[in-house]
Amino acid sequence: MQSFIIPTLSVSNGAAAIEFYKTAFGAIVIAGNTDPDGSTVAELSIEGARIVVADASPRHGNSAPEVLGGISVRIGLMVENPDALAERAIAAGIKTVYQVADQPYGYRLGHFIDPYGHHWEIGKPL
Repeated sequence: MQSFIIPTLSVSNGAAAIEFYKTAFGAIVIAGNTDPDGSTVAELSIEGARIVVADASPRHGNSAPEVLGGISVRIGLMVENPDALAERAIAAGIKTVYQVADQPYGYRLGHFIDPYGHHWEIGKPL
């Protein structure tokens, strides 16, 4: 087996965030569950890239970006057509930091912030 990383995004409303990622990125739910207390977790696939989205759980040390006042990690989502995916995400309500464009460091890439405070760099290598 090849090693890989699956980031978990802690959010303030797991169910709504999952629906946002489905609309914005065409995410497909691979697996998930909702606990009796209403907290939700799901593994999603975005064009084959995997993430987990889960309700924040401060008692387990997982807080949403709006509670922390920022982020420590940006998510680089490399896809075949970053322009099209960015347009879809913008239509769904993602905020643009800068549009997808050819960057001097060898990527066609844009920077965006989703409604849950997570930063996405949508792009592809040139």
